[in-house]
Amino acid sequence: MLAPLVVFIFLAHKYWKTRITIDAVEKFLQMQQMIGPMRYAYTDIIAITSHFRDKLGQGGYGSVYKGVLLPGNVHVAIKMLSGNSNCNGDEFISEVSTIGRIHHINVVRLVGFCSEEMRRALVYEYMPRGSLDKYIFSLEKCFSWDKLNEIALGIARGINYLHQGCEMQILHFDIKPHNILLDDNFVPKVADFGLAKLYPRDKSFVPVSAARGTVGYIAPEMISRSFGTISSKSDVYSFGMLLLEMAGGRRNADPNAANSSQAYYPSRVYKQLTRRETCEISDIVDMHELEKELCVVGLRCIQMRSSDRPTMSEVIEMLEGGSDDLQVPPKPFFCDDEQPLGVEPYHLSSDLTAISEAEEDDDDESISLFQSFSYQ
Repeated sequence: MLAPLVVFIFLAHKYWKTRITIDAVEKFLQMQQMIGPMRYAYTDIIAITSHFRDKLGQGGYGSVYKGVLLPGNVHVAIKMLSGNSNCNGDEFISEVSTIGRIHHINVVRLVGFCSEEMRRALVYEYMPRGSLDKYIFSLEKCFSWDKLNEIALGIARGINYLHQGCEMQILHFDIKPHNILLDDNFVPKVADFGLAKLYPRDKSFVPVSAARGTVGYIAPEMISRSFGTISSKSDVYSFGMLLLEMAGGRRNADPNAANSSQAYYPSRVYKQLTRRETCEISDIVDMHELEKELCVVGLRCIQMRSSDRPTMSEVIEMLEGGSDDLQVPPKPFFCDDEQPLGVEPYHLSSDLTAISEAEEDDDDESISLFQSFSYQ
């Protein structure tokens, strides 16, 4: 008799937790309905996607489908959040509340959403060119230096709007090529706000428990407070790593490189820039002026201490002003010649992975629904 009772208690507890989650989401959505994106019924989502006919991509938390809104034949991308994920509703609320009221040319627009019981979807404007990573890591050069600089400026303006243009500053915490989408004219739009957090402008301290991100782009202060406090400068660091990848046309850390001197691109490009300044030009391929500009700005953004990095508004000024007045910044510690190139970044990455896994067990913090989620 005890076994059925235990099963009943377990199921009742699970149902109770599910109802609390649903009620919390419903309460939020009732307030959001008057001021935010449109709310769709699940039957509407089925109709918009033509019964989920055109699948654009697959992620750890569900799938993305192409859809058409009537009237007007407006194309949209719909993220269907998987029902068997460990979602507690916080990430869904975070995504809707963060970008539901944002209107900026360089930030992806949330058109609407759906929430019926545990069936949830996010409806975005459709980005026909997909994500930036498939262009900058292509074997063929897809963009001219002028176009690449234009894209970099657009991304910087989008991030700066999140930091300065909203009533509360929005920290993205996951800037990377995968989360930059391109429209028909290759205008970049910052996307994927599953990790984003809202903070008052006068609040300079962000709790370390808020630290989330993708290994290779996450700022050092996310790992150790000795590098500074978590702030908007954490997004600046991630943008700097993105900028270097755009300039180099390759991932910053390449474990398959032929030798250690080629393994970590920020280290290699720093040496190249400093040798140019000291006129040691032997065995150095000439850099385009815009390539140099992107690299110098990127190196400024990835200074290890957050206080040494520029703000996003200062980054925009540097990208708009050209490379004439730009000076190569001090050497980041990971470029130290005494360290085996490529080893230190991977060591930091393993530490971050351990921290992230430990934080995932914290009931008070949410895990991103969209960290590994995009459409091509």
